[in-house]
Amino acid sequence: MKRQQRGISFIGLLFVCVFLVCAGILAAQVLPTLIELQNITKAVNRAKEGSTVVEVRTLFDKSAQIDDIKSITGKDLEITKEGDKTVVAFAYTREIHMAGPAFLLLKYNGKSK
Repeated sequence: MKRQQRGISFIGLLFVCVFLVCAGILAAQVLPTLIELQNITKAVNRAKEGSTVVEVRTLFDKSAQIDDIKSITGKDLEITKEGDKTVVAFAYTREIHMAGPAFLLLKYNGKSK
């Protein structure tokens, strides 16, 4: 009697491995930008405690220096007043080179709470 084989073939296993490696490489390049976004959000929330625009930007720059934020500076912040609260907003993009002419463009934005 002939037994039918079950499971994944060697070629199928290679395709799965290549896919997982590519996904891992992509995740390894995107993860630092997400960590930086969290640091920027924390710095913006700390900086909103300033009373003037210059003070808010200075507080953000000090936090950025501590948290090693390279994507934006205090000059890139949009500072507005909503009632009696200071609202600090930011927006920036990051490009990650994938292969050849292909890039991954990540757009981040946010504002203080």
